[in-house]
Amino acid sequence: MRGLEQYLGFWLRRLSDTVAHRLEQKLAEHGVTVSQWDVLISVYRGDATTASEVSALMNIDPGAVSRLVDRLEAKGLISRKPDPSSRRSFVLALTDAGRTLVPQLSLTVDRHDQYFFGHLDEEERARLKEWMTGLLEHSHRMPDSLD
Repeated sequence: MRGLEQYLGFWLRRLSDTVAHRLEQKLAEHGVTVSQWDVLISVYRGDATTASEVSALMNIDPGAVSRLVDRLEAKGLISRKPDPSSRRSFVLALTDAGRTLVPQLSLTVDRHDQYFFGHLDEEERARLKEWMTGLLEHSHRMPDSLD
């Protein structure tokens, strides 16, 4: 039987927890969470303009996205506008305050990324991203039972 430190999942979780915790602390200085940042940058860049697009991009439940958008709306950073192509959907848009805040947050996230991953060269970063995306894709094919 292997010890805890011999499991890759242990190290992956430790790294993930450390990276996420530090970013959460930095973003909290601006009054947002990591998940809220994910929504803000996605809307800012136009990568997602509806809650369902955010849900698909972030791979989280639509109800969770709705709660995130509610909180961002309460903070005056995002607004919902009726979607002209669908009566049941809304288009997400940043408010003036949101458009002002996102570039500041982006600098914080860039510095955070540089701190944790700046020692890797471009090739190593690309390879790490390829490995992680490959592992995630493989995990979606994992059977319910590992017996």
